[in-house]
Amino acid sequence: MAPPFNSGTEPHVKLISQEPSYYQSVQSDESAFYYFAYGSCMCPVDLKRTLGEATHPFVIGPATLKGYRLGFYRRSARRDCGVLDVVSDPEAVVEGVLYTLPWRLSERLDEREEVPTGGYRRETVEIECQQKRFSNVRTYVVVDKLDEELAPNDWYFNVVLRGAVTCGLPEQYCWQLFNHMHQLQQRHWQDNQWQSQTLRSA
Repeated sequence: MAPPFNSGTEPHVKLISQEPSYYQSVQSDESAFYYFAYGSCMCPVDLKRTLGEATHPFVIGPATLKGYRLGFYRRSARRDCGVLDVVSDPEAVVEGVLYTLPWRLSERLDEREEVPTGGYRRETVEIECQQKRFSNVRTYVVVDKLDEELAPNDWYFNVVLRGAVTCGLPEQYCWQLFNHMHQLQQRHWQDNQWQSQTLRSA
């Protein structure tokens, strides 16, 4: 059973030593929160890059978010490409990675997701993981969504896919994710080719 959350405005979990081994990396007297990652943060190596400490020990496992779908509806100025978002869709599901992160990392995670500058905002969702249901899980959604999806660059493509494979997401979903990103890149390349031909013929 998932540990209980406090009754504050920002839910968090009090971890105890009797919990399964994936909680033992967080001290028993330390507050923590659940976090569902579906983009580049699925990769613990890349998450470590911005949070400043190893995040492998905080991975609970592959998880499912129902009622949402993936889409590249944000342009990241930092990465100069399209980046992932989740959009409400009652018929869809999103696969990702569930973490239990120490509360001390909360502000750094917000900064990575550009919450202070209005890039993403927190959203509280319910997640299924290891045949259990986790409530009051934090994820992030894009604030100002693009009208159409924007292709990722190769770096973002590889980090997202590496995280999905490393953390054990279903093989079929990994292929779907690969095809989605590949098709966006192909469309982007074709659009650029058409624009170049148009300029040459003008």
